[in-house]
Amino acid sequence: MQNNIINIFKEITAIPRCSGTHEPFINHMKKLSKQFDYICLSDEHNNILCKKENSKAKVVFQSHYDIVCLKDNCVPQIVENGDILSAADSTLGSDNGIGCSYMIALMQENYDGEFLFTSDEEIGLIGANNLNLPLNATYMLNLDSEEEGEICIGCAGGVDIFASNTNKKIIPNTDNLDLYEISISKLQGGHSGVDIDKNIPNGIKLIAQTIKECEGKLLDINGGERINSIPVNVKAIIASSKTPIASHENMIIEKIEAKSEHLNIFDDNIIDFIYDFENGVRDMNSELNVVQSSINIAIIKTDLDSVKIELSARSMDNDDLKNLKDETIEILENHNFTVSTNGKYPAWKPDINEFTSKVLEVYKKINPSASLEAIHAGLECAIFKDIYPHIKVASIGPTINFPHSKKEQVSIKSVENVYVVIKEILKEIN
Repeated sequence: MQNNIINIFKEITAIPRCSGTHEPFINHMKKLSKQFDYICLSDEHNNILCKKENSKAKVVFQSHYDIVCLKDNCVPQIVENGDILSAADSTLGSDNGIGCSYMIALMQENYDGEFLFTSDEEIGLIGANNLNLPLNATYMLNLDSEEEGEICIGCAGGVDIFASNTNKKIIPNTDNLDLYEISISKLQGGHSGVDIDKNIPNGIKLIAQTIKECEGKLLDINGGERINSIPVNVKAIIASSKTPIASHENMIIEKIEAKSEHLNIFDDNIIDFIYDFENGVRDMNSELNVVQSSINIAIIKTDLDSVKIELSARSMDNDDLKNLKDETIEILENHNFTVSTNGKYPAWKPDINEFTSKVLEVYKKINPSASLEAIHAGLECAIFKDIYPHIKVASIGPTINFPHSKKEQVSIKSVENVYVVIKEILKEIN
């Protein structure tokens, strides 16, 4: 059984599935559906629904099929070390490739379920937000959780904040400032929700610290990988009369020998904002034992006339999320930024019902320490609850460590354990 799930995972990992890449996996699922005698539907946003022709399914299983790629067009190379699967110099894609593998295994075993594979979750829950496929099941089991034994029944809401500063000017280099290239890479990285309380270094904050402390003038800056990730790679070019000092052991500072009579510099407010901004955990929720609110500076990039910053704010409470968003907008505007937002998803308020209680009952038979939990990350469940109010939702998954980073790993034994739970849930409900 375990080998089958892992073999399926290895097979789909070889299929390009970076966010924004759809056709190869859609074609794969159409082929498998035909082979296993399922209907395979897809919508205009590349979501996929597989089900039997005359399905009487009570459960819709749901996973997103895209993965975080720290490099464009990356196909992870799986490394197996005893019980642990990881990847060579990339994310593994177990988030949410293991969930997809469970669903394919159930189809292979001819279960009557609705199997929903959503697109582009990692870049803004795009597939879920635009779902146009018919779901008839009463219950939904999301397979995107990342801690064995935890049954997720609530999650943080989130909003993306986009800021642009266009204040740029050419000045004479009368102070004979030197040019420096400052870069940082090979940081741990991680998910800006579930990992935000782990003191993982933020590359953008570290670069800003070095620039601020040498009173540097900003000429160019680019960094960060995904809006929902803690940034790993950042590079900046600055002018300064002082030699910059590295703020982290992974930082490289190189003096540019060429001199310039004029400097094309950006607003000092850009570095001031990043340097002063309270990045990371803002509040804890003692009742749920989870981060209540957080915000992460995720991406920074220079184009011809502006510096743009992308931030991701999260909260377990919609009112707290609005307050965090409004406060951040005000700070950004006070630093000469123009700001816009994209409301991605609401908080999923914890909900105990007959389905979550049954999932807990079944799980406890196999793992007595199983519990109902809420997480500080965005799950598509919150969106589905809005679209399909009648559906009762729970989320489970195997233990996945360091998702969205090169350290991402999953336990094979945990994968096996959770599949036993999934099949027992089906047996009880169907």
